[in-house]
Amino acid sequence: MDPIDRGPEEYGHDERAGESADSARPPGTEIVPAAVPAIPSHAGPAHITPAQVTPALAHLKGAGPVTTPPPVRTVQLISGEYLLTVNPVDGSEIELCPPGRQPDAPTRRTAAERADLQRAGRPSVPPGPAAPPLPLLERGAERERLAGLLGRGRSVRLTGAPGSGRTALLEAVAADCADLAPDGVVRLSGHRRTTTELLYELYAAVHHSARCRPDRAGLLELVHGIGAVVVLDDLELGGDALDELLAATPECAYLLAATPDTDPASADAGLEEVALGGLGRGSSLELLERVVERPLTDEEANWAGDLWFESEGLPVRFVQAGALLRQRDQLRGSSEASDEFEPFVRPFERVSDDAPALTAGTPDGYDIPLPTLGEGAAPAVLLASRLTEAARATLRFAVALGGEVPHQAHLPALVGDTHADAALGELMSCGLLTPVGARYRLAPGVVTQLEAKGYADDAVAHAHTAAQHYAWWAAHPSVTPERVAAEADAILAAMGPLVPGQEAGHPSAAVLLARSAAPAFLAGLHWGAWERVLRSGSEAARIAGEVAEEAYFHHELGVLALCVGNLDRARAELEASIGMRGAVADKVGTVAGRRALALVTDRESGRPGTSVPLALPPGVGPGSGPEVSSAPASVPASFSDENVTLVSRQEPPAPGPGHRTVPVPVPHRRRPALGARRNLVAAGAGAVLAAVLGTVVTLGATSGSDNAPTDEVRTGQSPDADNGEGDLPADQPVDDAPPNPDVQLPAPSTSGSAVPSDSASPSDSASPSGTPSDSASSPDDTPSKPGSPSTPPSKPPTSSSKPPTSPSSPPSTPSTPPPSDDPTEDPTDTAPPPSSPQTTVSGPNPSLSETSPEPTVA
Repeated sequence: MDPIDRGPEEYGHDERAGESADSARPPGTEIVPAAVPAIPSHAGPAHITPAQVTPALAHLKGAGPVTTPPPVRTVQLISGEYLLTVNPVDGSEIELCPPGRQPDAPTRRTAAERADLQRAGRPSVPPGPAAPPLPLLERGAERERLAGLLGRGRSVRLTGAPGSGRTALLEAVAADCADLAPDGVVRLSGHRRTTTELLYELYAAVHHSARCRPDRAGLLELVHGIGAVVVLDDLELGGDALDELLAATPECAYLLAATPDTDPASADAGLEEVALGGLGRGSSLELLERVVERPLTDEEANWAGDLWFESEGLPVRFVQAGALLRQRDQLRGSSEASDEFEPFVRPFERVSDDAPALTAGTPDGYDIPLPTLGEGAAPAVLLASRLTEAARATLRFAVALGGEVPHQAHLPALVGDTHADAALGELMSCGLLTPVGARYRLAPGVVTQLEAKGYADDAVAHAHTAAQHYAWWAAHPSVTPERVAAEADAILAAMGPLVPGQEAGHPSAAVLLARSAAPAFLAGLHWGAWERVLRSGSEAARIAGEVAEEAYFHHELGVLALCVGNLDRARAELEASIGMRGAVADKVGTVAGRRALALVTDRESGRPGTSVPLALPPGVGPGSGPEVSSAPASVPASFSDENVTLVSRQEPPAPGPGHRTVPVPVPHRRRPALGARRNLVAAGAGAVLAAVLGTVVTLGATSGSDNAPTDEVRTGQSPDADNGEGDLPADQPVDDAPPNPDVQLPAPSTSGSAVPSDSASPSDSASPSGTPSDSASSPDDTPSKPGSPSTPPSKPPTSSSKPPTSPSSPPSTPSTPPPSDDPTEDPTDTAPPPSSPQTTVSGPNPSLSETSPEPTVA
């Protein structure tokens, strides 16, 4: 059911051929149904699981209840530089607008489009016979003066008491100024509106931009060039807020209407002040005759004179007094007059208990006296007592909503009467309603009068009923966001009495209403109502103890703060939402919150979409040293914790000539680049392991011997220390000979002997300076001096491709058995640099490199 715009299906007619429900859906709105698992074609009703039951299968016997969740409405809109995706389930998603999604420049509406928009913004005509139009009495001078000031480009502030006829005068002046400005006349309502909301409404009235809301800077630029006569009724702004509105639109001429208790404008505003008083005695009697549509009797004229003195000539009092006289005429009328309107109800039968007792005096036995002066000055209770039950129920709902009258399409569902929409016409004809923007409110003073008579006794219960109805209606897929936004005042008023939680279930009803209305307010670009409903919903969820719903409201408030540029507020709201969703294990919502929080971090850095470079220590990184070969013999330079630069949000210092910066993306604020550091440590550890394995392989390859097979250590065989040699032979590898796979790698010796080691052989140290390091023995051995072998090799090594030069110092006398006849000369102190970094391995064996030259026999 569509409560406002009824379709043909509600009257038992099918849709016209070629049309569907999707044709009425506005562009940019997507209805996303829940995924339904596929059902095999051979499966019958017995094979259908409860999760597979859909509305189409609900008619099958035994299919079970329908468990498919209702579809949700997702809308994408652009706010400044952000792309917003309205997600009613997990929270809105926000991201930077992609290049291809940038909106076009907004276009100005034509005169015909502005006229259609203004007609759509007027209150709907109530059903029933139209009331006769009332003249504008004693307002000619004010009307001419206001039109003259607006024609000269001056802004005017019209001040009058509630009920003095300000709205009627504004309508007349607006009609006189229709052709003054290039952008025509723009009618706005200041009821519960801030300066920002009024600026956005002015922008939407002149410019056409679907699903696009400019940011603050873009809004000020667009409204700066608007030239229109802005008629602003029910103004609630004053002081600096009003000055801000006037300064933002210098090309507009304003006609402002406010009550005397509204804050005045500042002295620098440059507004012309016009006061509006009551009507004179003669004009008041003329207005009363126009309302009654007959001449007044002498008794009625005297009563009207006393009423004029009591009400100070306010036009609304004489409209209500005319309604009292009409009701009196209907009650005193003949049965033929009664049958014209209600053929089955006598006039006295529809009078409530609040009406005064009828006295006999007429030929028919009914005589209705004139109302007293007090009843004429406060006629709301007497007027309501003579209305239908549906009209009185509507008044109770209006009192419960703080004076807001629900749209006439909602009255049948709220009241429980299919013809309750006609109650709006009754209230309007009695002068109990006044138009405010596109809606109706109770006339000034009516709420107070009805509350004194007991109409507010069940206000909380009526607000609860209205909240449940609006929660269902706002979440219905057929209801557009614009229609929900038009009902924003009534929705917010329904949440007010429920949030304190006086009775069980009321805060939960407020939470449900806020969850249903918040996405519609966002998609309908009514962000003032969006913020208010989010704050009310957050408070109601806190009272009800619904942590998941409270986390949703905090997430939406964070997105709103990010859109308006309040980054501190956005971070606080998003962090609170992420914490609450983590407590309830809402993974999808947590991901959405972290994405928005990452965008807040980028906004705080001032460089959206950029990354902070990571300065590496000297000697680490590409181009800082010799190229690392693929051979497992290179050891990267080590680094300590002091040399590691952590990533922060500050601007990094300029790198020196020995540094190399690598851009590393930073996903979160104040988090060090642990990933890059771990990668460097892992690479260094792998290189060390490869170097050790390469050295072990080299030692195994050089341990072969040509003398006897007993000199080799094989699997399952241990070295023989009593072979007369004193140690295992250190055979040199044969050129172009593959290593023997059966050779067992030698274990470190503990005898303290070592093969001669060249102290000047090039090797890389642990520091990036490349200084060679001396060989060292195991902890239990005596270290050997460079160039002085303690034990000569048992066999002369094979000749190398390049013979070394003479040693700089003779070898020391060995303490072990005498060497062989052909001792090996010491290698030279200098050697050609290797093509790749070498590794020095300390231990009881000599410092060997996989590519270093071997010593030869002299």
